[in-house]
Amino acid sequence: VSRNGYLPALESSLPFVVGWRHVKTREATMRIILAALLGLAALAGAAAFAFETEPLDNSPGSPEITFIGHGTLMFRFGGKVIHVDPWGRLADYGTLPKADLVLVTHEHGDHLDIAAIEALRKDGTVVLASAAAARQIKGAVTLKNGDSGTWLGIPIEAVAAYNIVHMRSPGVPYHPKGEGNGYIVTFASKRVYIAGDTENTPEMKGLQDIFAAFLPMNLPYTMTPGMVADAAKAFRPKILYPYHYGDTDVQKLVALLKDEKGIEVRIRNMK
Repeated sequence: VSRNGYLPALESSLPFVVGWRHVKTREATMRIILAALLGLAALAGAAAFAFETEPLDNSPGSPEITFIGHGTLMFRFGGKVIHVDPWGRLADYGTLPKADLVLVTHEHGDHLDIAAIEALRKDGTVVLASAAAARQIKGAVTLKNGDSGTWLGIPIEAVAAYNIVHMRSPGVPYHPKGEGNGYIVTFASKRVYIAGDTENTPEMKGLQDIFAAFLPMNLPYTMTPGMVADAAKAFRPKILYPYHYGDTDVQKLVALLKDEKGIEVRIRNMK
């Protein structure tokens, strides 16, 4: 530690240390104190980024979901780590598992974070993104609405994500059709739909065999609880996670679906 850095300020506050005027003694003492302070800071940072994690279900080999927040998720499955819309405001990505696969739904800043993606990269990391997002990410694979393929043994489909009702200004939707993706990721036989920023579009309502769905409810940019309930009743996921919901009252969705047998609504901290 340089005496031009932390030491002078700390020296002035610790005049009582024995042998303080002996340079080697006081610098050794300050290194111990500084190490302790940095250790406490690291522990505080780890506590700040503690996330809820759970298996999707109780079947052998079920994917494990980590709820990072907002529109950001992490999955572990078959020894692979999949990050969805990593965002550095929510997590220290230098401390999270490196990505085998990254999915980026669209180019808005709370979904496309280049620094977070770079922090997650390792040799062989695959990044799949919408066209506007892919143009900004080194080596990304572009997926358009309706594209599909298999990466690292995991089938993935891109689903259209866009607004029908909510507009930035008359005739200008927050998310125009054709620009953003949702993704269906197939974990063994379980199809998991991560919708991105969208409303209850015909493409969404026409989905089939969805085991679990993450549907956004962040107003005014995505869906109302009524829109989410309408979509869920149409394609009937077995498990529904509202996510990216901001200040929207999630209990309104719970009430709207309370009589829908076969749809389990799970509320997690995904503001």
